[in-house]
Amino acid sequence: MAKTPVIAIVDDDEGVRASLASLVRSLGYEAHAYESGVAFLREPAGEDPACMIADVQMPVITGDELQARLVASGRHFPIIFMTAFPSELVRQRVMAAGAHCYLGKPSSGDEIIRRLEEALAGHAPQ
Repeated sequence: MAKTPVIAIVDDDEGVRASLASLVRSLGYEAHAYESGVAFLREPAGEDPACMIADVQMPVITGDELQARLVASGRHFPIIFMTAFPSELVRQRVMAAGAHCYLGKPSSGDEIIRRLEEALAGHAPQ
């Protein structure tokens, strides 16, 4: 039996975390929600998520800083970035580092689903 993909959701906004987790679970995936990049990095070492949906603007460690730490430690999995404060410079940086996509907030559920399914299917970053 295939293991259910785990989607990590990293966002400091509780409402966003809850709605994304609900959306992810409605698709049949397992959702693990974290209030910060620090909380995600504190998790005991284990199997990486199949994909991560991360906010860019977070206190202590921004989403792009979280990505840089993951890459530096050899952890590579698709990351879907979402932000209410889009920046071309940040978009270019996260995409160059291997992000799957960079979305503005709010994004429609359909857009998030499409991007998540692309990432899980191994399609090239957008």
